[in-house]
Amino acid sequence: MRRNFFAVLGVVLGSLVLSASAGWAAAPKEKQSTQGAGVYKVAIDPGVSLADAAESMRLRANVLNLKLVSELPLSKQVEAITNKPQRTVTIFQFCDAVTAKDLIEVNLDFAVYMPCRIALIEDAKGRGWLVMMDVNVDAIAKEKRLPQALKDRVNAVRNSLIEIMQAGAKGEL
Repeated sequence: MRRNFFAVLGVVLGSLVLSASAGWAAAPKEKQSTQGAGVYKVAIDPGVSLADAAESMRLRANVLNLKLVSELPLSKQVEAITNKPQRTVTIFQFCDAVTAKDLIEVNLDFAVYMPCRIALIEDAKGRGWLVMMDVNVDAIAKEKRLPQALKDRVNAVRNSLIEIMQAGAKGEL
């Protein structure tokens, strides 16, 4: 069972990384937040450094009572393996542990739907982006028969993640 969990986690994380790395080939054309194709993306303001965006996200998550449970400096790992400089790719995972546990108790499938990852990505032109999976909570809640109270909590977490991204993009504390 533990192997299955890590296999699913690997697939989800891999999908996010592949989606994120697609942005390495060329700078995205969007200048504003975009929704569609299962991705929510926000451009980091030109005057905000990637380090400041990351710190702003950490601070905003703390204010919103979401815990930073993982920070994967993917580009640093690739750099260590290849000995070649890489554009920044860091994956942050913020979590409301109780909501996550309650979702998994309703249905194990929810483990793959939790949109708690935000990728900070530097594109080919040096522009910073914040990207996360945009889950249609209503459709999944209906399909999986999620109780309304839990659906409301999931929407609150999703809204908090969007607020974290917006704070990071603007360098707000």
